[in-house]
Parts: sequence; C-alpha cells; structure tokens
Amino acid sequence: MDLGIAGRRAAVAGASRGLGFGVAAALAAEGARVVICGRDPDALAASAQRIGAVPVVADVSTAAGATEFVESATEALGGLDILVPNAGGPPPGDFAHTSVDQHLEAFELSCRSTIAMCHAAVPAMQAQKWGRVVAITSIAVRQPIPHLILSNTARAGLTGFLRTLAREVAADGVTVNSLLPGLHATERLRALGADGPEAAMGIPAGRLGRADDFGAVAAFLCSEAASYVTGVALQVDGGAYGGLL
Repeated sequence: MDLGIAGRRAAVAGASRGLGFGVAAALAAEGARVVICGRDPDALAASAQRIGAVPVVADVSTAAGATEFVESATEALGGLDILVPNAGGPPPGDFAHTSVDQHLEAFELSCRSTIAMCHAAVPAMQAQKWGRVVAITSIAVRQPIPHLILSNTARAGLTGFLRTLAREVAADGVTVNSLLPGLHATERLRALGADGPEAAMGIPAGRLGRADDFGAVAAFLCSEAASYVTGVALQVDGGAYGGLL
C-alpha cells in the first residue's frame, strides 16, 4: 500500500533507538525525508546512517530543547509536514515515595516537551493546510501502570492536550493522534527490568512488541489514507488492554 508520503518532511524525536527509531525507519522506508534526534552523538549518527536520516543532537526533555529540535529539523528540511514527539519516560515510583517536585519534572519531560514541539511545528502545518502529529505516549493513559505514577499522570495530561489540539486544527488539514505502546522489546523495558520471558504472559499476541510493529502503525497515521483520523489515542499492545473503551 502506497501511503502517499514520499517526499514529506518528518521530524522524529528520541529516535536514535527504541520505538522512536522504529517510527523513523518506517517513515524513511515510505520515502519521507526524516530528521531524527538523540542525546548520544555516536548512537544517533549510526542510527541515522542505517535509515538515511539527518541526525540532530538534541535533548527534548525540556521545552527549550524540544523547540530547538523542531526548529533545527525545519531548517534542515525546508519545512515540516510530519512531527512525531517522543521523549524518555520519568523514573518509576509510587505515591508514598514520589515527591511533589518530581511530578513537575515528569510534566516537563513527558508533557510540556511535546506541547513545545507542537507549538513550534503546528502553525506552519496549518498555514500549508497539511500536517500530521503522531505523539508517542503510553498505554498508561488508559490503564495506569503500577509503580509508574509519574508517567501515568504526565502522559494522561498530555493526552488531554492532544485531543484538544486535534479538534482545533482539523479544519486546516492537520491531524493529531497519539500511539499508546504496551510492552515492546526496547531499552526502556529492559531498564525497568520487565523484559523477561514472563513479560509476554498477559499479552494475547503471545509476545512482546517490536519497534517495527509500532513504526508501521505510526506511518499509517501519517499517511494520506488516514486524513480523516484525528483525535485518536490508539493502543499498540498486542491486545493486552482489556477495557471496552
């Protein structure tokens, strides 16, 4: 299936590895011109070379860094059609062992940074009457994950922003969606110690997700065929989420 995005200009944050890299690779395979960012120059350069992307060293954990990445990507590509906001998750913890200040830090990392990227990219998309925003959040916005109170809270707030933005810019040809990853075999999962054989036991698909599974779904949401899909928070979790809504 031709997704109709060959030649489109895409910026994918946090894409030197993991799910971000999976999305960047999928977009590049469809012929999009892709800029990726990361904090490790060597890992970033190697990943960019693998898929033919432009590397930009950037730290999107703050609003300033997130804005700078979008501006750099826009300059490198001569404009921007596709934005994939993505950043690392906050540290684990529960209510009793998490301070009030840590919530502010988590909001900066997992919510405000994406808001900043949207402010830097979406107005130009509105002006050109075409744009795609596909944010990477977490299944936690539907079903809070134990011992991840910071991520659960910050990403739920971000979902509210994205749904609101989607309604405000839809008439300008800009779609805004989010993808909610479940358990995927990534560095983040390994860092949480949750990537053992038992991790897939509660997943109907019978396995952990792969980055390319996730990237394929993101690429579709960026496509011409998905032009009437906006305001959606779609779980990509092998059927693990059990709710009706």
